[in-house]
Amino acid sequence: MATTAIPPTHHPPKLVLGEILSFAYDTFCSNKVRFALTALGMVIGTASLILVVTIGMTGKQYVLSLIQSIGANQIDAEYQGGEQRNVTPDLLTIDDMYAVLQQVPGIVAASPVVPLDDRIPIGGGKERDLRTLGVFPEYTVVRNLVVLSGRFFDAQDEQARNKVGVMQQKLAEEIYGSVGDAIGKTVKVNGLPFTIIGTFRERVDTFGQTEVTDNSMLIPYTVARFFTETANVRQLYFSAAEPSMVIPVTQQVKRVIQSRHRPESVYTVQNLTELVAVADKTANALTIVLLLIATVTLLVSGIGIMNIMLATVSSRIREIGIRKAIGATSRSIRYQFLSEAILISLIGGSAGVVIGLAVPFSVRFLTEYRIPISGVSAIVAILVSSLVGILFGTMPAARAAKLDPVESLRYE
Repeated sequence: MATTAIPPTHHPPKLVLGEILSFAYDTFCSNKVRFALTALGMVIGTASLILVVTIGMTGKQYVLSLIQSIGANQIDAEYQGGEQRNVTPDLLTIDDMYAVLQQVPGIVAASPVVPLDDRIPIGGGKERDLRTLGVFPEYTVVRNLVVLSGRFFDAQDEQARNKVGVMQQKLAEEIYGSVGDAIGKTVKVNGLPFTIIGTFRERVDTFGQTEVTDNSMLIPYTVARFFTETANVRQLYFSAAEPSMVIPVTQQVKRVIQSRHRPESVYTVQNLTELVAVADKTANALTIVLLLIATVTLLVSGIGIMNIMLATVSSRIREIGIRKAIGATSRSIRYQFLSEAILISLIGGSAGVVIGLAVPFSVRFLTEYRIPISGVSAIVAILVSSLVGILFGTMPAARAAKLDPVESLRYE
């Protein structure tokens, strides 16, 4: 019985990823200088992307640390006015502070501020203005002060009405030469002698924008009451237990204070959360601007890759014709040139990631400052570099795939 022979079916060669990558690698090795210069733009763009994110995070961390140093949990209340003329000002009192402490949970420390002004001799027949602030021992916690020498007065000094003071650093250095030499010296405030038991400074220089100035000295509130006729205070400071409690505690403090005074009286009760929010938005805006600049660098690098790949297609027309003549499909040709573009992008992107991460790591290694490093930015940089290779390698790859094999073999 005769059998009918089935003619063999012609199958186009399968697309092998390893073969395509091998072709791309060989092409890269045969044109090292050209492809290296093309990848250089991607190196710069990717490194810039990572460094931009690092700079943004560092700036945000620095600003937030400064605000934290002032006192992120800090809440202050101050009288603003609001009454009609010829009406006695409805000032804050020490009783307001005690009422807040009793009615508002979540406050861990509080202190009034009673300012007193005087002039003291500094030697050579000269005098110096002195701003004396009557405060509680908790003031150092609320305002996050740094004691440089000696000690801060405590609850015993407050209760015993000890005539002691803690002098601001610059004033102590101006009068006594150093913060250490100021300890034990006596200063007369309104005729009353005070012994200096310590020196201090603000943790962050506020450049005189707070009640603490370069000529300040802190004394116990109970002693400051010797010089005041009433229990009125200029400011009330509170410290919340947690940053998350600052906003609700601020609202409750204002409610308690307002309920104890005339309705037309105006009191400002504020915290630093708005400043934190502004700093956060500013840092994010700066990061976005820098990211746009880095993106432009990556786009320029992508255009360079596209130009090089178009030139490569033109110089390899005969090679494309030969490959198509022996059975290579348009798809395989397209993937070959696309893989070459992606390979350039990945090589440049990887080198850029290494450089971008090496800079903050070197700063960590050489200094004590800890620059934040985002691993997400490295991943994003690799993905972006791959995307650039795909986007800007598509057109040259499509052009190579569309070439006619006959015309390509005739090309000189």
